[in-house]
Amino acid sequence: MGGTATSTGTGQRERGGPKPHAARAQTAALPLTQGFVGASLQPGLSCRNRGHPVPTAAPPAPGSVQASGRARGGFNSGRVSGVKSCCAPAQLGLLLPAPSGRGAGTKSVNSTRPFPFPVQLLVFLLELEPKFSAAPMAPLCAALLARLLLGQLSLVPAWLSGAGAQAGQGFELRQPQKEMSVIAGETLTLTCTVTEGGPIGPVRWLKGWGSGNETIYDQKEPSSSRGTMAVDQSNTDFTILIRDVRLEDAGTYYCVKFRKTDTSEELYRRGEGTVVSVQARPSNPTVSGPSHRAEPGKTASFTCKTGGFFPSDIRVKWFKDRAPIQAQPIRITPGPSNFTYNMSSTVTVTLQKDDIRSELTCEVQHATLTAPLNRSYHLSQILRVPPNVLVAQLPDPVGLNKTVNFTCDVQGFYPGSVSVTWLENGTEMNTGSPPRPTETPKGLFELRSTVAVQAVQEKNGSVFTCRVVHEGRDPIIGRATLRVAALDQKESNSPNTNGSSLFIYVAVGVVCTVLALLVVAILFLIRAKQSKGYMSQRRAAEQPPRSPTPTT
Repeated sequence: MGGTATSTGTGQRERGGPKPHAARAQTAALPLTQGFVGASLQPGLSCRNRGHPVPTAAPPAPGSVQASGRARGGFNSGRVSGVKSCCAPAQLGLLLPAPSGRGAGTKSVNSTRPFPFPVQLLVFLLELEPKFSAAPMAPLCAALLARLLLGQLSLVPAWLSGAGAQAGQGFELRQPQKEMSVIAGETLTLTCTVTEGGPIGPVRWLKGWGSGNETIYDQKEPSSSRGTMAVDQSNTDFTILIRDVRLEDAGTYYCVKFRKTDTSEELYRRGEGTVVSVQARPSNPTVSGPSHRAEPGKTASFTCKTGGFFPSDIRVKWFKDRAPIQAQPIRITPGPSNFTYNMSSTVTVTLQKDDIRSELTCEVQHATLTAPLNRSYHLSQILRVPPNVLVAQLPDPVGLNKTVNFTCDVQGFYPGSVSVTWLENGTEMNTGSPPRPTETPKGLFELRSTVAVQAVQEKNGSVFTCRVVHEGRDPIIGRATLRVAALDQKESNSPNTNGSSLFIYVAVGVVCTVLALLVVAILFLIRAKQSKGYMSQRRAAEQPPRSPTPTT
């Protein structure tokens, strides 16, 4: 074809080919970036042949490579046309790698893995250099060597990228968790696994994507990361633990594989992301009541509060002695941070005297709680029951110099702190240490205070007052008046003369009785004599007069 020499598969030379200088001209016209791939030397022909062989292009053998299309990096390689494959590396039994891109599907001339390019080039030069001076084809071999060197150097990036593509084939990154929910203060576990054989480069965990992302874990700097590896020294399991989770840790987390480049790193694979929501438990509720005590019949308001919870959905129930009571609508407000909320609930109760042992209970329910939170408030903390004061009046009058006791009964009061003072005609009396109140079965208190007074004439008509002060309120008063017997009743009322007075009374009674009987007897006798004399006179008057008897 137009004076172009060709070679057959048997390595025999065709006659009528161009002259050596023509071959050199054609060789010089080759592009500097042209590479020799899979070239072979025909049998029986070398650079030292004296017959000045004419270089021809060898037809591609089965399984050999003719580069077509573009290799990775934009480099082109083609079949050398019109030049015999003289001084090719295949003469030394070596293989130069052909450029291959990701998915290019190129193959080498044999199934063995090629040596790295620097090794091939070094062996090629060492083997070929002593032959330059002796070979009649030395100029042609020199030109071919120069073109080969330049062409293969241009293929180094493609060879390296092809090796990286082969290393990344079949690499997988798995981030199975789609959504996670964790409670603040607990430990968050984020799962990520990779297969072996990936490109050189670190694995990182990122929170968020884009310019505002935050590195949570870096394989290159694990000690400075917030997350820690769940499995130490693993090259395939990059599951991390985030301890003591905070509310601001909520977000989307990505497990990312990077590939190292000449100057930096580039994204190679990333997971689909795990959306993490952080919930916060409400604090233990508190219940507060009025600042001052209230008496039975009055209304009092009580407030239950809790805070620091997320999400905002929360429920509150009120109970009085386990019986539910109606409360006002709850009030939810933002907390000190952007992720928390506070809650307050108020209930109003009418107090009763029997509420001393009653209690209110606030029950809080939230999604983060396995059981409700409860806080109780005893109504005795704000209830005040005023006392009843009773002073017993002594029977009148009291004997002179007699010692009598005035008693003050303080009943049914709460709380138990009370002050009792005795006054005599407005002047405070010294009664010694006050008695302690005692508690009744209903929870109320009672107290009895007694003061002893001697009933002298000077105290006749004195007013004794029991003054009771409870919880700093106005005093409650109870009074009694002392009445002392008159002076003429002194002896009769004197204890020393009680026995003799009784004897006198008996003696006088006996004497009086005897005298009365004597008087009655005398009167009876007198009456009887009078009646006898009257009867004698009457009989004498009724008899006829007697005639005188004759004397003899």
